[in-house]
Amino acid sequence: MKKYSVLTKYINLLKNDIVGEWSCDKENDGSSERPMHLPFVIYSITVKKLADDIYKFAKESNGIVPSKYAEILQANGIEWGYDSMMKADASELDAQCILALLIASLRAERFCDGALLGFIESGAVTRWLKRLQKIDEA
Repeated sequence: MKKYSVLTKYINLLKNDIVGEWSCDKENDGSSERPMHLPFVIYSITVKKLADDIYKFAKESNGIVPSKYAEILQANGIEWGYDSMMKADASELDAQCILALLIASLRAERFCDGALLGFIESGAVTRWLKRLQKIDEA
């Protein structure tokens, strides 16, 4: 079994999945009696399992400490921000940096609803997973 197969199996699973949908409050009018709820993303089971597997893999491997993702990105010239992470050329990054990108995309969701959805729908998460697959094959 390849080292990253627990994560790279999601390449095909994400391809045919409706990864997430925005939930917007259409029932309340914003009054004090009926305040509106902020929009949020409801993620698919596949995305939830991917997130769990990323954190589990990171905790169990010696390759990355989950809390050090920002330092790893910075050491590779990548800012912890949507644009910088999206533009990062994954083709030459090592597995540690790819894992840091994956963790950073999960952490971004805690600060900005829908950030993870953006990384998935843009193809960035698949691009990062494909890089791990390539590393496994080498």
